[in-house]
Amino acid sequence: MNGGAQATATLLRVEQVSRDFGGLRALDGVDLAVDDGEVLCIIGPNGCGKTTLFNVITGQVAPGAGRVVFDGQTLSGLSPDRVARRGVARKFQVPSVFEDLTVRENLGVARFAAPSKAELPEVDSVLSEIGLDDCADTLAVELSHGRKQWLEIGMLLAQAPRLMLLDEPTAGMTGAETLATVGLIRRASQQAGTACVVVEHDMRFVEALDARVLVMLAGRVVADGRFADVRRLPAVREAYLGRRA
Repeated sequence: MNGGAQATATLLRVEQVSRDFGGLRALDGVDLAVDDGEVLCIIGPNGCGKTTLFNVITGQVAPGAGRVVFDGQTLSGLSPDRVARRGVARKFQVPSVFEDLTVRENLGVARFAAPSKAELPEVDSVLSEIGLDDCADTLAVELSHGRKQWLEIGMLLAQAPRLMLLDEPTAGMTGAETLATVGLIRRASQQAGTACVVVEHDMRFVEALDARVLVMLAGRVVADGRFADVRRLPAVREAYLGRRA
């Protein structure tokens, strides 16, 4: 992860996962792999299967076929709490923080409730990592929407996950906050060694993050590569980025 000659291990594998809801195939033979400390962006229109994929990985929905393997062990069939104890943390699109507690207290609660027995970072180090040192004693209700998003990511980091699943972490952010979020995710990957899978619609964010990009359409993976390469594909340009992208 930090050294060019250092080999990385595959942390997450999704193998030929399919899932139907009635007559709708939400996932159709999805394959993906994420290495330790890697950042992966998943893009695609609403209804393409991104949320269902996250639900399958976290144990909220069982796959109809295929399996999810995390750190060499099969997750399929495990309850969400058991998946979390393996080191998988998830952030939903709408921030979920304790608004009547301070920023520091929110991080402390998350750290105390960590599902894993792994060595946990100190609250002050998480405050620095998410850039909220200046408002540690501010009530969460007083934070801007963007800072609430950062706080929730910090609450995940306080639990020392191996993998974070982030659902539209820049939704509702200003341009400056969006760029700052790029730095936050990079630090989580490079310094904490946390792998991150990010679902995002903001192509400015995806481009700035400069990570591997996986494109989904109708429950299938239709492209997988660097953003600069993926955006040139005709189907991707028309379906996700616009004809002029």
